[in-house]
Amino acid sequence: MKKKGILNQPLCKVLAGLGHTDLLVICDGGFNIPLEIERVDLAIIPNLPRFFDVLDAILDELVVEKAIVPSETPQVSPHIFEGIKQRLGGVEIELLPNLEFKKLARSAKAVVRTGEFTAYSNIILQCGVPYA
Repeated sequence: MKKKGILNQPLCKVLAGLGHTDLLVICDGGFNIPLEIERVDLAIIPNLPRFFDVLDAILDELVVEKAIVPSETPQVSPHIFEGIKQRLGGVEIELLPNLEFKKLARSAKAVVRTGEFTAYSNIILQCGVPYA
């Protein structure tokens, strides 16, 4: 048995299968996930697990070279946007209008659904590599 890190088997499998430039979506409980994309549904009840709990766990295991966030997030949910910036440090954050964000999400390898009930708590992570 693993003794640390992510324990959820479907999520571990998804993360282990990601390569350079692959996209991974982490979304709130209301995000419309396309049927054709692999889904890891972690939602249990409203706000469990929270968006940042899942993002933090994934960031501990994944190399990220870029993030994409709906452009509505800074105004609608500023605490979410500030938390994302804080966690990503110097990683580039691109803002896309929500409709374009949803279109881009269709090209992701997988979508991880949280129980978050805060509007626009969505992010696309573009995988990097652990070497220069």
